[in-house]
Order: sequence, then structure tokens, then C-alpha cells
Amino acid sequence: MSIHPTAIVEDGAEIDPSVAIGPYSIIESGAVIGPGCRIESCVRIFANTRMGRDNRVCHGVTLGSEPQDLTFTPEKARPLTIGDRNHFKEGVNISCGVKSEEGTRIGSDNFWMAFSHAGHDCVVGDHNIFANTATLAGHVEVEDRTFISGQVAVHQFCRIGSLAMVAGVTGVAQDVPPYALVDGHRARMLGLNVVGLRRNGFTQEQRSRIKAVYRLLLRSGLKQAEALARAEQDYPGPETDHILNFIRSSRRGLVSFD
Repeated sequence: MSIHPTAIVEDGAEIDPSVAIGPYSIIESGAVIGPGCRIESCVRIFANTRMGRDNRVCHGVTLGSEPQDLTFTPEKARPLTIGDRNHFKEGVNISCGVKSEEGTRIGSDNFWMAFSHAGHDCVVGDHNIFANTATLAGHVEVEDRTFISGQVAVHQFCRIGSLAMVAGVTGVAQDVPPYALVDGHRARMLGLNVVGLRRNGFTQEQRSRIKAVYRLLLRSGLKQAEALARAEQDYPGPETDHILNFIRSSRRGLVSFD
């Protein structure tokens, strides 16, 4: 284990012997840090944080900090659980949980650029990119392989579907469905995240199916229940199932479509 002499590691912190900890970082009692993690300078990892392997935590990051919730008291704190191979750039802040027993959950292989933030009780999947100052309010759910651009603000309880892209300086107040590209002061769906789909190996057939499903749902003039049933019948496939399940489980409704 490599621990800089200026770092503070409290008794009761569980640190794998392969972990490196840089100058002026603080690891609180109760924190768990897995193999191969690299904790750089001036990082603070709070007590309820559980981290997997091979994560990189850059200068000034705070993980598991108190949520920005006026009702919070220390006894309400719930875990922050982090998977493997995440990269947290300078100044990233992720809150611990407070409302749910599972707390805040971050998957694996996510890239958090400088000063991005996830509030309490967020659930984030795998292979997502959060650009500079992208902000998730409490209880936001992000699926897999999304791109959340700079200065995006996502309202609490919203969901971002897999392979969606949110353009910069966008306010997201409703759910963003899978594979979509959204933009606007209040996010509006502009079309499909075609570049992201191609980069992730979606075939022309798959992309055409997704496009056809959204055309039916958004432009056919059918009532939603009828359009969902038609899409399921006319365009069967895993992408269709994903879209329909996402819409049927939406609590806040979807972003509007131009």
C-alpha cells in the first residue's frame, strides 16, 4: 500500500494493500476501497462509501458526502456503492444515499468529467459519460452508455434511457427515452442518437427498427396504449422491448418531440 505521509486514513477504513493514496486525502472510518484503486490528492472519501476495484479518483473529489437535502441528519445516511474502473475527474461530488436503504449506486466503467455531480439516491449504470458540470439531482436513474453533456441539469426522479445523448446546457425535467438525442432549455427530443448507436455496434436493421418504433409512437396520432401495442406487434425485438418497458414504467412522462 502506498499512502502519502500527509494523507489521513482513519482506523476502521478497509483499504486493499494495492491502493495508492495521494497527499492530503482523507479516508474516513467505515469506507471500503477495493484493489487497484488510485486515490489522488485532496480527495475525501466519507464513511459510507463502498468502492470496487481499479477506480481512479482525481484531485479534489468528494465521494459519499452529505446530500444537499435540508432534511438530512447523520443518522439518515445510507451507502454510496461504486463498482469497478470508474474515473472521477477533478472536483467531482457524489452524495451518499438518504431516502432508500440501497442508497446511491454507481456502476462500472463510468467517466465523470470535472465538477460533475450526482445527488443522493441516484442509480447509475455502466459505461456512461458525464461531461463537465453535468448535474444529477436526487433519485435520478441513468441506464447504460449515455452521454450527458456539459452543464446539463437533470431534475430529481427523472430517468435517462440507455444510449441517449443529452446536449449541452439542457434542462431535463422529464424522462429521456432510450437511444434518443435531446436538446433545449427544457429538453426536447430531436431524433435518435445515431452516432452513439453506430459506435456501440447497432446494425442498420436495429437502427431502422428503433426509428420505426419512435415514428409510430410519436407521429402516428394514435393514443399511447394503442401505439405501444402496435409497436410491440409490428416491430418485435429487444430494442422495441426496451423502449416500451421504459415508457410504460415512466412516472414523469417523456420529453416532448419536435
